[in-house]
Amino acid sequence: MSKEIDSFNLKAEEKRLYEEYKAKLAQIKKVEKENEAVGQVFTKGLLPLYVLYILSLGSTNGNDISHKVGERTNGLWIPSTGGIYPLLNKLEKEKLVEGKWDDSKKKIQKIYTLTEKGYKELEEKKNLLRGKIEEALEVFKIVYKDLYK
Repeated sequence: MSKEIDSFNLKAEEKRLYEEYKAKLAQIKKVEKENEAVGQVFTKGLLPLYVLYILSLGSTNGNDISHKVGERTNGLWIPSTGGIYPLLNKLEKEKLVEGKWDDSKKKIQKIYTLTEKGYKELEEKKNLLRGKIEEALEVFKIVYKDLYK
């Protein structure tokens, strides 16, 4: 009889641990989704615009763009080059930037330059998003004040 009780207790404990595992996994996935959503505001919304802005200051490579964003934001936002280069390829296909190899034979580093179309896009997007960015800043200030003051 004691073997049956031990077996029953073991199965009950396994089930409890499995349920606990599933709950924790669901919680981790929820946090990951929330972090991803917050990150997408920057990467999908602001990064294309900010890359165009950085390139309006002068031609450079993708790695340097990432560093310049980091410098300008005091290290608070440093986009990965893994996100910068696909974006630059997309902008190049849209004819907003032009990429040229610094050495056409060695193809070590591609230097990107904002095109005339890119300058126009930058100005249009700046004008279009200005109100939304200002609104978002106000919302963040209110939420921050409510939560932390």
